[in-house]
Amino acid sequence: MKVYAVIPSGGVGSRTSNPLPKQYVKFGGKEIIAYTLEVFQNSKSIDEIIVAAQQEFFGLLDSIKEKYNITKLKDPVEGGQERQYSVINAVRSLNADAEDIIVVHDAVRPLLSSKILDDAIRAAKEFGGSIVALKAKDTLIKGDSEISSYLDRNEVYYVQTPQVFKYEIFIEAVKNAEENKFLGTDESMLVYNSNYPIKIVTGSSFNFKITSDDDMKMFDSIIKGMN
Repeated sequence: MKVYAVIPSGGVGSRTSNPLPKQYVKFGGKEIIAYTLEVFQNSKSIDEIIVAAQQEFFGLLDSIKEKYNITKLKDPVEGGQERQYSVINAVRSLNADAEDIIVVHDAVRPLLSSKILDDAIRAAKEFGGSIVALKAKDTLIKGDSEISSYLDRNEVYYVQTPQVFKYEIFIEAVKNAEENKFLGTDESMLVYNSNYPIKIVTGSSFNFKITSDDDMKMFDSIIKGMN
């Protein structure tokens, strides 16, 4: 059984003020995606890494591979117009067997811990699929310009990545999504819609997704504190 890490990296960073896609912005002299790739490079659980990206960044990914000795990183594949299509392109490029494990992780979640990664892989091997999620701790409301209702936070989770599935399960979910023209915001939605169980693995506040200028400031502070 092999474990493949799939990193969709086609985002353009429209929610930040930086002209460069956020995954390629440097902090502490290193690109965000380089921090992410090192998590999987250093994990004994991961056999190969595949990144789906825009072709114009293939050269940069090659240089990151060489500079940081990311030996598990294979040749990148071209990303799609949507995250879902990028992930599908990457997964279909693999020479995977039915029982192999696919680990999908955001390029801009660079602080994933090895424990959470291992827990998610272990759960997927046992149950077929797992997601990392963080239980809500704030008061949650629905509404627009005013409150319309309150949600029970005991039943709500903030979904993170990695999202981990057996290859045969994920491929079937992809085929169902294509047949029904379904576009999900993450991989778990495809698998859930194919009626497979998905185990929830406890995430971490440190495993946040860098999507805004404030997120970048927070990541910068963390990196400076670690150095």
